[in-house]
Amino acid sequence: MSSSPPPSEPDDSALLLQVGPALSRLRRRTSAGRGDLTRNMILNIVADAPGEMTVGGIASEMGVSQPVASRSIAALIADGLLRRAASQADGRRTVLELTDTGEAERRRYATDQSEAFTHITAAWDPAERRQFAQHLIRYSQDSRTWSA
Repeated sequence: MSSSPPPSEPDDSALLLQVGPALSRLRRRTSAGRGDLTRNMILNIVADAPGEMTVGGIASEMGVSQPVASRSIAALIADGLLRRAASQADGRRTVLELTDTGEAERRRYATDQSEAFTHITAAWDPAERRQFAQHLIRYSQDSRTWSA
């Protein structure tokens, strides 16, 4: 008995190999540039953190070294989007918090991304657009429990 898929069904392995490159293309095509992508990522990491967030925590979430994350964070602090604060759990630790300006910038990025999504999927059936959005959100949420 053969384990290959029936001819009428797409080969899942070939399809799944296209997911990573597709996500990479989306990131490149739907952001204003590499700087915006990094800024948005850091603002979302801080906002989505279940507790306090440190430079090391951001570096870990981004998959970069601490000095790389630190340079990006320093720029966000200089631009007034993040602030350093003493940890409530351990006053010796420094944590990062969004400023009101940082939260407004995060909302602006979300609006831009929503507009891009709407534009890209404009020709789609509304039910397909909604289902894709739901699956994309679920994929993002489920990725929290997975690590490379």
